[in-house]
Amino acid sequence: MADSTIDLPAIEAERERIRAKHLRPRGERPPSTARGVHHVAVLSSDVERTVRFYQDVLEFPLTDIFENRDYQGSNHFFFDIGNGNLLAFFDFPGLGLGPYAEVLGGLHHISISVEPETWERLKAKLDVEGIEYLLESGSSIYFRDPDGTRLELISDPLGEMYGTEVL
Repeated sequence: MADSTIDLPAIEAERERIRAKHLRPRGERPPSTARGVHHVAVLSSDVERTVRFYQDVLEFPLTDIFENRDYQGSNHFFFDIGNGNLLAFFDFPGLGLGPYAEVLGGLHHISISVEPETWERLKAKLDVEGIEYLLESGSSIYFRDPDGTRLELISDPLGEMYGTEVL
């Protein structure tokens, strides 16, 4: 529920102002300078537990694990999330990292597109594992990994969200 002190009409007016000023029609947008997401890196408190969750439950293959160049004894490990993209993790032994928290400038969630048949299979695996989730709009499942990172599995194709083309 929205905070009653928030001026929703003003927020909508600002969104429309930004849209009018910055959003170019699809045919007028320049190509991106990026090739894609190389990897998104998040933190893990337990490497093996993270591998079991992402590889065994979500079926994202572990592709490599090596020492983090910036912190001796720390692992940097990667999972294939399709389309040439990787989800990466660091553990930082001895740093006493606190629990996951949503903070300004931090991570809200990671949304990963999967085929509808895969979505159904993974949803069933979450049920078997007893992992709580929120089903949203019939095509999104929101849940948390073992360290609390919020994930979304979405059955919409890449570039679409709930029937709207966003790319």
